[in-house]
Amino acid sequence: MMRSLWAGVSGLNAHQIAMDVEGNNIANVNTAGFKYSRVNFSDLLSQTSTIATAPQGELGGKNPMQVGLGAQVSSITKIFKQGSIQTTDKNTDLAIQGDGFFVVSPDGGKTYKFSRNGDFVFDANGNFVNSNGYIVQGWSRDGTTGQIDSTAPISNITIPSGLTTPANPTANVTLKANLNSGPSIKNKSLVYSLDSSGNNTSKEVQAGATDKLDFKTLFNETGESLSLKDGDNFNLTLTDSSGNTDTYTFTYNTAGGDGNTNFKTTEDLRSELQNKIQTSAQGNPNATVIVNSQGKFEIINGTSGNNLNVKLSSGSQNNQKFLDMLTPLEGTIPADGSSKISQSFYSATHASSIDIYDSLGTKHTLRTEFRKIGQDSNGSTWQVILNVPDPGEINTSTPKNYLVGSIKFNSDGSLSTYTPASISFTGNNGSKPKQTVHMQLGTANQFDGMTSFDATSNTSGISQDGYPGGDLNGIRVDETGTLIGSFTNGRSFGLAQVSMASFANNVGLESSGGGVYTQTSNSGDPIIGKAATGKRGFIQASSLEMSNVDLSRSLTQLIVIQRGFQANAKTITTSDQMLNTLLQLKR
Repeated sequence: MMRSLWAGVSGLNAHQIAMDVEGNNIANVNTAGFKYSRVNFSDLLSQTSTIATAPQGELGGKNPMQVGLGAQVSSITKIFKQGSIQTTDKNTDLAIQGDGFFVVSPDGGKTYKFSRNGDFVFDANGNFVNSNGYIVQGWSRDGTTGQIDSTAPISNITIPSGLTTPANPTANVTLKANLNSGPSIKNKSLVYSLDSSGNNTSKEVQAGATDKLDFKTLFNETGESLSLKDGDNFNLTLTDSSGNTDTYTFTYNTAGGDGNTNFKTTEDLRSELQNKIQTSAQGNPNATVIVNSQGKFEIINGTSGNNLNVKLSSGSQNNQKFLDMLTPLEGTIPADGSSKISQSFYSATHASSIDIYDSLGTKHTLRTEFRKIGQDSNGSTWQVILNVPDPGEINTSTPKNYLVGSIKFNSDGSLSTYTPASISFTGNNGSKPKQTVHMQLGTANQFDGMTSFDATSNTSGISQDGYPGGDLNGIRVDETGTLIGSFTNGRSFGLAQVSMASFANNVGLESSGGGVYTQTSNSGDPIIGKAATGKRGFIQASSLEMSNVDLSRSLTQLIVIQRGFQANAKTITTSDQMLNTLLQLKR
């Protein structure tokens, strides 16, 4: 009889514990990151009055006779079901979607605790902390490499307020563009001017640019190629007042000018025209020929000597387009300093500009200009002119703010070679001198940078990696837990990364209150790494994981527990009544 009393008492105790657990679940229905617990019952050891016997002969076997001694709580299991994600208005609120725990420390990283509650803020010292003041653990950006090494040991995440980023001098300029190789162009510039001695006073030419341009690469005013071929020629006739003539045939020759009447470049033709006009019996030794600043050939007669009578005519292998450009030179040019000019000659050009930064964060505009200077069956060659505004310098060329190189393309339009591969830049404003800037124009024999197709010249991409100094003005967190700082200079980069821990047995963790857990011998060691790797989930910023308590389930469970408790209480009162009846026998 007494056994039933104690069985009822054990049932009351077990259901009281169940009520405590369920009450705690309901109390934390709005606790961020909370995981509800479930009580598991088991029976106590039973008292055996008769053991089981095996069948013998004609007599069957008998089952054991046992009387149970009540119930007990065998375990309390924490259910790590995913809680719903609620968006918030705080960008440092973090929620884990999937498995894993945030790692926090109450003692500067000596010991770790683990949490699903991502209600984090920055304290007065810039520590990234939870509501208990525990500092979130992770990896910080290396000031030297600028990288976050997630393979290093974790430590406190601290981002001091008023953080600034120093200026980063430009080390690389990347340019992707097409330079038109076709017979018709839109981007063009006048050819360089040449005086009567073949000299040019432009800063580009002084810096080493080619001023003797191959006629095969030149265009007329409408952007059409002159399309000169070996052997194309025209006749120049000089006539005096008595009708005497001298005729010279000028021939385009890809092998180069011969100083007589074979020409290839603008300087070849200029000097050979001048020579024949000055030395002809019907010419004037005081006359000169130049290429003026409008890219036009100009015959200037002297202020003394013979008048010039110029006539141009087709040769045996005529290029009418080229001849039409020179035809305006025809006519009488009096010996009073008068002149005749041709149409303008143009070369194919393209230019791109980008701001680069010195060690002080000062901007300097780097202009890159391309001018077509050669073309054959193997591809085309373009001149590269780099310049920066004064007082900046590129290397030690004269003038110092110009540098000339070249770029060559293969016959399929892919990049062949280019120079310079880098420049040495000095801002002359107190910044660090001789700053090396690498020019990234593409890979040889590939199409990943500069190309030269029969298509309009255009720049499809230009970038550089420098920036001025700036102050931190905002932080956001991506799904890998990287805290990305945005600065007043327009730059954004990772400042730190939140670590995450996973366990072989989450249920083995021990709750420490305040929404954190500690490791136990049955949880296994924490496996710490980045979010969204391994079995760890990803992080959702400006969000919190809500409690996974299902209120409808909990309220139903309350009814079940209450009825169980009442039934066990009835066991006790019924047993009491039976004992009372037994005591009444004595009366």
